[in-house]
Amino acid sequence: MTDDRSEDKSYENESTRDTTPMVSISLKEYDKLKEKSHYITDKSMIEIIDNIERLVRALRKHIVRTDV
Repeated sequence: MTDDRSEDKSYENESTRDTTPMVSISLKEYDKLKEKSHYITDKSMIEIIDNIERLVRALRKHIVRTDV
């Protein structure tokens, strides 16, 4: 007969264990992915940034700086 306490101990960390699947990649691939994270590549985000840029250019035409 098995000891119930030993079975309980085997499931002790079950709730804290990460259940997501793991993927192994090389360090070169990781470095490339890390480098890409510094750039915006989403087309909709780029479009929004372009629109902000156009708005800022239009607003700059109305700025009057006076030195007092």
